[in-house]
Amino acid sequence: MQISEEKIGDVWTVGLQGRLDAATSKSAEEFLLTRIDGGERFLALDLSRLDYISSVGLRVFMMCAKRLKVAQGKLVVYGLTPPVRQVFEIAGFLTLFPVFAGRDEAVAGIK
Repeated sequence: MQISEEKIGDVWTVGLQGRLDAATSKSAEEFLLTRIDGGERFLALDLSRLDYISSVGLRVFMMCAKRLKVAQGKLVVYGLTPPVRQVFEIAGFLTLFPVFAGRDEAVAGIK
């Protein structure tokens, strides 16, 4: 799993590449929660290069969303690949998070 990040105004965009599963979710969770606890409030996750996500990976997103909600922030996702979109749909996550096609729409729609 590779993680990239970029700040666009007050929106923190994070790109996940590879697989988000039992082997990689712990490090991804620590990375994201550390930044959220450090003051990031608006998180846009770029999933366009995410090949696979397991239920453990979905849990990471739930943890981040809950932490952001307490801090009056928000989490959105964008760039879902067909396999990742299918997992989101089956798990009911398409209704839990705002989903956008691209980065510009996600950044504009986060507030």
